[in-house]
Amino acid sequence: MIEAAMIWNEPNNKSHWDPEVDPEWLRFSEMAIMAGDAIEAENPGVTRVLGGISPIDPLFVQRLRSHGVLDHIDAIAVHGFPLDWNLWQIHEWPAKLDEIRAETDLPIWVSEVGISTFGAEEVQLWGLKRTAELLIGKASRIQWYSLYDLPMAWGATTRHREAEGSSYYRHFYMGLLREDGSPKPAAEEFARHTPDVGLAQWFHFEDHRLEEAVRWMKRLGVTYVRTGLSWADSFRPNALDWFDRQMEALADFDVTLTFCFTPEHRGMMPHHTSAPLVPEEFADFCAAMIRRYAGSARVAADEPMRLPAA
Repeated sequence: MIEAAMIWNEPNNKSHWDPEVDPEWLRFSEMAIMAGDAIEAENPGVTRVLGGISPIDPLFVQRLRSHGVLDHIDAIAVHGFPLDWNLWQIHEWPAKLDEIRAETDLPIWVSEVGISTFGAEEVQLWGLKRTAELLIGKASRIQWYSLYDLPMAWGATTRHREAEGSSYYRHFYMGLLREDGSPKPAAEEFARHTPDVGLAQWFHFEDHRLEEAVRWMKRLGVTYVRTGLSWADSFRPNALDWFDRQMEALADFDVTLTFCFTPEHRGMMPHHTSAPLVPEEFADFCAAMIRRYAGSARVAADEPMRLPAA
């Protein structure tokens, strides 16, 4: 069920990686290379994907190539939100993919693309139709973000929060379903494009929406899903119980697992965006998760899994 492992999320976005700690992305590159090698050593059948870059920036790809990262992954992912956050128009999607193709022969995944209903639900409906026209057949994977609106009580993973004005509040309206679980007009349209288009849905720790999300994904015809397992969450009490529950619920889908978020006590700075003090610890976490949920070429798949020590 695990088809791919994604190494971090939006590494060129300061909401997910702190450039003040790692201005040249040298520490990120070291960590990504270690993680890619660890994933391959555990299970070479799992596709290793560079976490979706946002913004879509060929210069960032050049930088990582110069650091050797591209030799240790199997695909590159990009994220695009031209109707909400990006400074380009939706019809530029093919050109944006071509900018990355000019830098690498690796397959390109669109691991997050979405449109908020912040202004009007009709905007999302139109945008989904146009996105499908532009991307189906042009990218190895297309993962729509997201199934659910983000509950207003939770807060979005971003640096400046309310100081971002409407940009911040758009985070809460990206779902095909409203916070109460009722479908928006775009949900029916989305079902017309599955299984060519999958979903990206982040589940919070012990997320109450998990089982209902699975029912909705099956109803919509989804066959592949991108989600995440947080390195930071792995230090919570009963973390493995939650990880097991999440992965068991997603057993009927082809899953891309995103590994990210630095535990505060293991970062160079006490923040989930920080480069880790010891990059091998992130690689160990990736290997442990692959061993547990994808099986290992090195040990029996049913061998007890032990998380790296704190």
